[in-house]
Amino acid sequence: MSSSQFPMEPVEADAGTTRSVVFVELPTYENMLPLASGYMQAYAQSDPLLHGAYAFQIHSSPVTMEREKIFAELIAKRADIYAFSCYIWNMKLVKWLLKELTDALPDSHFLLGGPQVMNHAERYIPATARNTYVCNGEGERTFREFLRQVRTGHPDLRQVPGLSFRDGDDFVVTPNAPRIQNLMEMPSPFLNGVFDGQDYSFAIMETNRGCPFRCGFCYWGAATNDKVHKFEAERIKEELTWISAHSFSGLFIADANWGLSPRDVELSEHIVRCSEDTGYPLVVHMAAAKNKPERMAEITETFVRGGLMVTQPISLQTLNPLTLELVDRKNIREKTYIALQRTLREKRISSYVELIWPLPGETYETFKDGLTKLCRSYADTIIVYPQLLLHNTPMFGQQELFGIQTEEVPSDVAEAEVVVGTKWVSKEDCRAGYWLNYALHTLYNMRALFLLSGYLDSTGTITYGDLFSDVADYFRSRTDSEICRFFTRSVADLANYDLLNSGKTAHMTLSSHRAEFDRLLADYARQQPWWQDPFAREALELDLLARPYIYRERIRVPDHPFTETRVHDLDDEQSVLVDVSADMCRYLREREILTGIPLPDTGATVRIDHRARQKMPYMAQRSLEHNANYCQGMVLRFREVLPNWQLLASPTRSFRQAT
Repeated sequence: MSSSQFPMEPVEADAGTTRSVVFVELPTYENMLPLASGYMQAYAQSDPLLHGAYAFQIHSSPVTMEREKIFAELIAKRADIYAFSCYIWNMKLVKWLLKELTDALPDSHFLLGGPQVMNHAERYIPATARNTYVCNGEGERTFREFLRQVRTGHPDLRQVPGLSFRDGDDFVVTPNAPRIQNLMEMPSPFLNGVFDGQDYSFAIMETNRGCPFRCGFCYWGAATNDKVHKFEAERIKEELTWISAHSFSGLFIADANWGLSPRDVELSEHIVRCSEDTGYPLVVHMAAAKNKPERMAEITETFVRGGLMVTQPISLQTLNPLTLELVDRKNIREKTYIALQRTLREKRISSYVELIWPLPGETYETFKDGLTKLCRSYADTIIVYPQLLLHNTPMFGQQELFGIQTEEVPSDVAEAEVVVGTKWVSKEDCRAGYWLNYALHTLYNMRALFLLSGYLDSTGTITYGDLFSDVADYFRSRTDSEICRFFTRSVADLANYDLLNSGKTAHMTLSSHRAEFDRLLADYARQQPWWQDPFAREALELDLLARPYIYRERIRVPDHPFTETRVHDLDDEQSVLVDVSADMCRYLREREILTGIPLPDTGATVRIDHRARQKMPYMAQRSLEHNANYCQGMVLRFREVLPNWQLLASPTRSFRQAT
């Protein structure tokens, strides 16, 4: 739709007055480029009717900053208009700042936009608010028309499309502005100077807007479900070149499905060329296309070859057919997924599968069965996110239909509603699923019982899912363990909502509380009926020795009676020599751990080498959150910290053959 369908006639201006606009961005991390505000500013500045009428600033503070300091910095600007970007991770902080600012600056205007507030204005505009507004839908056109009206000095805000506000006793909601279909009508904030001279280190950019899918749990497709609209490729390349030339260390591609378009391969290659020319960016993140596994594998390999990426996300969300139907989602076929995993393993590229618990239609049993299927397919890492009830998603309007129950995350910053029950899952079942995930995360993702769990599953002794469930119950019983108490607090307080929670788990189990977790694993194993199996004991012993070190540190032999293997003295600070049985050598070959070498007829000595150049040393002077952030990044590319196995020679002792 052309801009002529909006009010374009020059309106009487407040002559000689330049008003100030402050965009307020409250991201989760420091130094993130404020893309949303950049687009709004660039679009407004391109309007000849607004030329010279406004002076723009972008204020960006991480949500971790003291709120009083953020308020002091904002109040000092005494802006005419404050425009807030509102998301679940900052909404309570926004509400606090809004109250303080409206009390202190009653004549200023306050505009809220973003997926948390759009179409929910009555919840966020106080009953007594005079100059507080909510933008519904894309912000650029609404914001431009809002500025035009405010500029007059006697605005008629009912003429602004996509706006909600209070007018006396009336609650006004104007018709939405249509989506911008020709994205090239929006000037580039990268190329027109909006971000020049600013101190950002992590860039965010879009190459398109929209999503062709309509997954019930996701805002993206629900808000834009039609044709994907694209920026022109040459402009994108110019923006990527600008990002590289300005030494941004990280780049997040904010498209809903990177890899959906064939041109994304060429654009990925351009990013690599830019990095080769300038040294930046150092790393690339993206939301991968759901149904283009071959193209995504090509893109990931391009980034890996360029040193910009070491892991590929695979968004499955669930393996339950009923759930897929209820949330209106289609996954890649199981055969295709297994082939993709094999390709990534052969190329030594890490990957992680994303799941959500508990989606409608999922039960504890189907969730557990899905984990078993993924483990049997040799998934690298399985990340389970708690289900969030997001505003403006189909599921938000289906709460009664699906029997959705929620609890709010305890926070004075975030406003996240976590789904803790459905028609298929009770609150108790939901919490049991959280415990199941801690068992999965430690035993499989963190490789605590990787060899043992695979052996028990392959022999029909106990499936992956049942083992995780059994260990989860054991964890719940161990109130004497600091690690298990951490799990208990996390489940009770919904702390698993925080992405860093899995990083904290890795920090504890692989470093700070490593010896405690070794004992926890051994104590559990000794109580099981399969402990009488010598091969199971040998697998546990190797798991204890091969558990990765997430930091660069001197390795330690666990305090455990090794009865089925013979552990030599440490080969050096980073590796250990161990004698294993011939049956174990064959099993390690089956698990793709020992590859490309002839196997001995008898036992052998193997070196388990924990060197990995990607590791950083543990920084004791840093906060737990800082170290957890590093650990979380390593979790997503865990193949980078796995030990290397090398077959050396026949052992110095004989071994029984497993029966």
